[in-house]
Amino acid sequence: MDSAEFRKRGKEMVDYVADYLENIEARQVYPDVQPGYLRSLIPEDAPQEPETYEDVVKDVERVIMPGITHWHSPYFFAYFPTANSFPSLLADMLSGAIGCIGFSWAASPACTELETVMLDWLGKMLKLPEEFLAGTKGEGGGVIQGTASEATLVALLAARSRMVKRMLADDPEKHEADIISKLVAYSSDQAHSSVERAALIGGVKMKKIPTDYKFSVRGETFRRILEEDKEAGLIPFYFCATLGTTPSCAFDRITEIGPICNAEQMWLHIDAAYAGSAFICPEFRPLLDGVEFADSFNFNPHKWLLVNFDCSTMWVKKRSDVIGAFKMDPLYLKHDHQESGLVTDYRHWQIPLGRRFRSLKMWFVFRMYGLTGLQEHIRKHVALAKEFEALVQADDRFQITADVVLGLVCFRLKGSNDLNEALLKRINNARKIHLVPCQLAGRFVLRFAVCARNTESRHVQVAWAHISQLATELLHQPPQ
Repeated sequence: MDSAEFRKRGKEMVDYVADYLENIEARQVYPDVQPGYLRSLIPEDAPQEPETYEDVVKDVERVIMPGITHWHSPYFFAYFPTANSFPSLLADMLSGAIGCIGFSWAASPACTELETVMLDWLGKMLKLPEEFLAGTKGEGGGVIQGTASEATLVALLAARSRMVKRMLADDPEKHEADIISKLVAYSSDQAHSSVERAALIGGVKMKKIPTDYKFSVRGETFRRILEEDKEAGLIPFYFCATLGTTPSCAFDRITEIGPICNAEQMWLHIDAAYAGSAFICPEFRPLLDGVEFADSFNFNPHKWLLVNFDCSTMWVKKRSDVIGAFKMDPLYLKHDHQESGLVTDYRHWQIPLGRRFRSLKMWFVFRMYGLTGLQEHIRKHVALAKEFEALVQADDRFQITADVVLGLVCFRLKGSNDLNEALLKRINNARKIHLVPCQLAGRFVLRFAVCARNTESRHVQVAWAHISQLATELLHQPPQ
């Protein structure tokens, strides 16, 4: 493919993408295929000779689309949103064309410097404490990770490194392996599985703190377990607080947890993967109160801030804590300006060496939507969730099982777990809408998350009518 054909095909692909997104609600949201469906649709081996672009594109509808779960359908209400916008898609195209691997400032100065400024822009939208901003002289700063899972792991490894160095400085006779064997990290029992996985990778113990009736970790419970562990000879070093848990969008009480972590010299990391986008709205910013106690904070603009995957933003108060855990400087990665104090080499802030020019997406989206447009997007989704909540509450066969704070509604039929599992199975087998469940206080619960950028009130109303009808059929079904 030469540049002339690329121009032609590129315009065709933009039209295809625009048509796909414009007409996505006409597609079945959840695929009707069985595992292994794709292998029989394509040859066993790669072609010996080149094929035409027309043949490849023709097979997208035949081979690929039947196996796609359409996350951007207005009838997709599962998991959490995955962000999407036309400015972001265009920026991602440009990022792919530039194709730089921004592991150091010298590898592409704009890639590094735009990221630093965009994280400051976004930090100011969130009204983060000054310590988290890089500015020109700050000790903190932001970085784009691939996912919140990576941010959680980076924070845990940095916390482990900081604690080990501190204890060795206090007692040089100690051995690093002995210290690590006694380290213990903590999270909510509602925290995402990636938090526990970070501890597994980091080779440390992880304890889950029981939550209250609102599924939040409270300071008193955390302090009690902490004291028990210290008496047992363990070394508490890290707490991962969640703002907006995956099951129910619950919020740990960081105003209670934070002072405890600070007093114990523990690293406090805040994971707000989904909910963090909402904190740009003044009415939701109080949910972030207590962030001043944290050492690091992370959320995913690629969930709810119109920046498509992957773009997970992370801030640290002291970048030296992270760099100190990951810095490796082989000769082939050194460059003339790295000792100037004016540049950032982001390879020292993350697990992989390579990284894409992801800040372009943020730059395009922030400029073309503005803070006001981004706030309107968040508020629209929250209003739609409240609309769905009201529909559930008006039907006395159903109950709401957790506070509806943002764009997630947790609900269920009054009755057994088996009854609710049967309802969810009917919903997803019908393939008109897509939901996923969670478990809250031992109960099987259905989650309704407002996800797609183009979801409107009519989609919520259609979804509820469908759920209500299936519930009626299920409840009137003769007993087996």
